Amino acid sequence: MSDTVSDAEIIDAERRLDGVVVRTPLVPFPGIEPLLLIKPESLQPTGAFKLRGAYAAITADLDRATRHGVVAHSSGNHGHAVAYAAAKLGVRAVVVVPDNAPRTKTDAIARYGAELVMVAPTLAARVAATDELVAKHGYLLVPPFDDRRVIAGQGTIGLEIVADCPDVDLLLVPISGGGLISGIAAAIKSRRPQATVIGVEPELAADARDSLHRGQRLAWPAAEVQRTVADALRVEQIGVLPFAHIRKYVTDIVTVSEEEMLAAIRRLALEARLIAEPGGAAAVAACLFRAGELPPAATRVAVLSGGNVDPALLTRVLDHGP
Repeated sequence: MSDTVSDAEIIDAERRLDGVVVRTPLVPFPGIEPLLLIKPESLQPTGAFKLRGAYAAITADLDRATRHGVVAHSSGNHGHAVAYAAAKLGVRAVVVVPDNAPRTKTDAIARYGAELVMVAPTLAARVAATDELVAKHGYLLVPPFDDRRVIAGQGTIGLEIVADCPDVDLLLVPISGGGLISGIAAAIKSRRPQATVIGVEPELAADARDSLHRGQRLAWPAAEVQRTVADALRVEQIGVLPFAHIRKYVTDIVTVSEEEMLAAIRRLALEARLIAEPGGAAAVAACLFRAGELPPAATRVAVLSGGNVDPALLTRVLDHGP
C-alpha cells in the first residue's frame, strides 16, 4: 500500500460523507487583492473540519464500531466530531481529552453522550490512555490525524475546492497533526498539480515546519506547544502518515504569531462575517500578515478549519483587538 492516500480512498470517503457534512462554499474575503477565497469548515455541524475524517473512519469499520464502540483522543474538535458521528450512527463513544481542553469543546462532546476521560495535556498521555482503553474494551480507535481513513475524509475538502475553483494557484492550510493538509494536498495535487500547497503553524508550535525543513519528524516539548492560544494546533509532533504526505505534496510551512491569529479572527468576523477559533484562522492570518513569505498567486484559497472559539476570547478580540 502506498505511503499516501489514493484518489480512490478519498472518493470513497466522499460517497460515505454525502448528506452528513456540509459542502462548504468558497467565500471571498472583501477588499483583498489578489483574490482570497475562504473555505469555512467552521460551518460544519460540529464547527470544524474534523467531522469529515471522524465519520469516514467510523463508517469504514462500522461493524466493529457498532459491536464495541469507538474511542478517540483529541484536543477538542476531533473529539466533538467523533461524539457527533457516533451519536448519529448509534454507537458508543469514549473521548480522551487534555485536562486543559476548552469548556466549549468538552461540553459539546458530553452533549452528544460520549464519555469524557481527562488526562495530562500531552500527546503521549492521550495516546497511552486510548491504547489502554482499546486493549481493555476492544473499541475501534479513531485517531485524530495519523490514519488513512481520517486523511481520506479530510481530503474531500480538496475535492470541493478544485470543483469550485479549478484555477486555484495557492492553497493555505493550518497544520496540527497533519491529517487535514495531507488529505487536501493529495486531492488537490491529483487534479491541479501546478497548485502550490503551503502549511501554516503558530510560531509557538512549529514542529511541522522544523520537521519539513530538517527532513525528519521532530517533536517540540509539550510545555512549549501549550503556550499558543491556538489549542487546536497544540500537537507536539506531526504524524508518520501526514509527514509522508507533506514531504510529497507540500512546498513549505510558514508560521504566524499569536497576535496575527487573533487579528485574523477579528477581521474574519467583521469583514467576512465568519467566526474562527485561533487555529482555524491561522491560514487566513498568513495571507493577511505574511504575504511576503508566500509565493505569488492570482487565486488563493485559505482553509478556515474551525470556529469553536471560546466566547470570552471572541468577545475580547472583537471589543479590544488582539
